Amino acid sequence: MLRFFFQLGRRCYSVSQRSITQTLLLDSANNPVTLIATQLCNCTHIHQLNQVYAHILRTHFLESNPAPFNWNNIIRCYTRLEAPRNALRLHVLMLRAGVLPDRYTLPIVLKAVCQSFAIELGKQVHSLGVKIGLQTNEYCETGFINLYCKSGEFTSARMVFDENPDPKLGSWNAVIGGLSQGGLARDAIRVFVNMRRHGFAPDGVTMVSLTSACGSVGDLQLGLQLHTCVYHAKAAERTDILMWNSLVDMYGKCGRMDLAYKVFATMDERNVSSWTSLIVGYAMHGHVNEALECFWCMREAGVRPNYVTFVGVLSACVHGGKVQEGRCYFDMMKNVYGITPRLQHYGCMVDLLGRAGLLDEAMKMVEEMPMKPNSIVWGCLMGACETYGNVEMGEYVAKHLQALEPWNDGAYVVLSNIYANKGMWKEVERIRSSMKEGRLAKVPAYSLTTNSD
Repeated sequence: MLRFFFQLGRRCYSVSQRSITQTLLLDSANNPVTLIATQLCNCTHIHQLNQVYAHILRTHFLESNPAPFNWNNIIRCYTRLEAPRNALRLHVLMLRAGVLPDRYTLPIVLKAVCQSFAIELGKQVHSLGVKIGLQTNEYCETGFINLYCKSGEFTSARMVFDENPDPKLGSWNAVIGGLSQGGLARDAIRVFVNMRRHGFAPDGVTMVSLTSACGSVGDLQLGLQLHTCVYHAKAAERTDILMWNSLVDMYGKCGRMDLAYKVFATMDERNVSSWTSLIVGYAMHGHVNEALECFWCMREAGVRPNYVTFVGVLSACVHGGKVQEGRCYFDMMKNVYGITPRLQHYGCMVDLLGRAGLLDEAMKMVEEMPMKPNSIVWGCLMGACETYGNVEMGEYVAKHLQALEPWNDGAYVVLSNIYANKGMWKEVERIRSSMKEGRLAKVPAYSLTTNSD
């Protein structure tokens, strides 16, 4: 590990020695700690950061200035530039140098752990935090909760929270946000109710997580109550627009596009997420013209769409059967905005072409995809084969679906329907026999009751 950094130092130092040394020695009276910190903050890409770190190694800066603050700055920069493995290596070197982490070190390291999905290492960091008495520090505790929530260990996250007799608002937010992002929306709402009972007032971070949870369960009445809470939340400037965006998204998921648009229209500032939430909401509920008109208004406002925006736009084209428009938007995404199509975009196009009966074009798009199509893409094509009675293509698609999901009976059922619609009863019997031999049976549909608590 040490060899890695010294090799890095030798490689980068020859290129950067003159420029960095000149910068650092412009005023010899200045504090070297301040100068190094400034250099690190100004790094905008990983190569530049490697050059600064090479100088730090050559000058033995950390040996003469071993305070955690200096280590934290370097680790933070590697994490900020999404080089988590380098950040974690530095944390190990910090411990080997006999420098104990402080309350600012562990949250940075835990962020690097989450970036690299090194959950087991994160648990070791948690143990270290307990050992040095930082387990109840608000920043560290929030980091531990986020770690366990992102790894799906919600019980462990709750144990960390419950062990603190006096949790701060940041810890409550971490639990609520983790549960909401993990798909446990109702649990997140229950924690929020408990938080209010303990006398905590929500802030912008709380409301963003809650409105997201509310949209997931489609609880409009609760959403209306949360809307009122938004006005009372003490939101920092950076979270204010996030709150309003989350409200637009929530009303869209609840099917109240009138309220979503009302919130959108009253916003003083709108970013790409604001427009995208509205477009996706319109597309989700079949308001095709409104979604596409909103997209053109977004472009006229000078807001650059992202890949999620085009998922909404293409979904609207699918709902409206707008094949020519869908082709134009797909090309626009690639050629005008330079956005590389993802699996969702290809899925929308296959669905759009398949519904229009353009099965050969849809199949060609599947075959030319740069990534491997999943069961959803093949399923869209299978549905089109059933609609238009294409036996040959249906058999071909069914083989791929069975290879991807051998436990799923859906391909057998649809293929059987295609045969039946064509009067191919021997093939229908063959499919049914195969299902019985494979012990596959169509799972009966069922519904669940819901409650409002």
